[in-house]
Amino acid sequence: MRLCFLVEEHYRHDGMPNEVIRQLTAWGHQVDVVRPGGSLLRMDEVMGSGAHDAWVLKTVSGGPGLTLLEAAAAAGMTTVNDARSIRGVRDKALAAAIGRTRGLPMPPTYAVARPDLLREIPAAQYPLVVKPADGSSGRGVHLVSSPGELEALLPELAGEHMLIAQPYVANSGTDIKVYAVGGELFATERCSPLHPDPAVRERRVPLSAEVAAIAAQVGAVYGLDLYGVDVLLGPDGPVVVDVNDFPSFRQVPDAAARVGRAVLGLARTGSQAASVCRPPAHGLPLPIPAQASAPPASVAPASVSQASVAPASARAGEGAL
Repeated sequence: MRLCFLVEEHYRHDGMPNEVIRQLTAWGHQVDVVRPGGSLLRMDEVMGSGAHDAWVLKTVSGGPGLTLLEAAAAAGMTTVNDARSIRGVRDKALAAAIGRTRGLPMPPTYAVARPDLLREIPAAQYPLVVKPADGSSGRGVHLVSSPGELEALLPELAGEHMLIAQPYVANSGTDIKVYAVGGELFATERCSPLHPDPAVRERRVPLSAEVAAIAAQVGAVYGLDLYGVDVLLGPDGPVVVDVNDFPSFRQVPDAAARVGRAVLGLARTGSQAASVCRPPAHGLPLPIPAQASAPPASVAPASVSQASVAPASARAGEGAL
């Protein structure tokens, strides 16, 4: 197969997706890597070739990669995940509206285009968690205890675009991160960005049936195949506080191989997000059959290219990709 990975500069040296790219290449597939933030692209040439079996996106929220993925989808190409689904979770205000409407346990969410409008939130809703609607990786997340504290924070928020605010969910200071890949769910525990504690190390944890059911529902609600869900264990039960369309898959065993196989499967069959992920038995991931660790039976000549989908000027050495 021939695949195109759209990788933002922020993730250029990260293990995810580079380890997946290396794994796919080792299996004999051709992987073209496009750097959307550092590329001069002639769009009709890139999208008009139809040479790729699937396009995969690993970018920051608000980056140019999603535009390219949406263009590929509009041209009838397979994307991982579905481009509309990614847009639905990248915008946290939109994600909250979709999730609450579809019955996901999410906190009430206020959205504002100007920080000063946050003053209108009733004092009874405090403490609040305030963050950018297009944020990622914990950027710009604030715990605001009172209207007075909000006033002091407003100048710092002035540089943001859309903001969301949610009543704080009391918790132990750790998040449960559930990763969905290849129809399986894996849970890790990590320190909350609101309660940083260097002593708390991310680690695998058993996945309860209740949290597993919620994580599987997330995939169905948003139409995602590969994703992560941040869950807080609040006083009234689990609460979904964030959804990521292509997370790090940290602590997932053999993550590169699992994600690689999932990408290949989606490239062959299209999105399977409507199917429910299988929850692990007894809080542990379901085992992968022994034969699944072998390379796919049908392979193309091994190649990793960072220029083959760029316009001729870029291939001539201008460093577009």
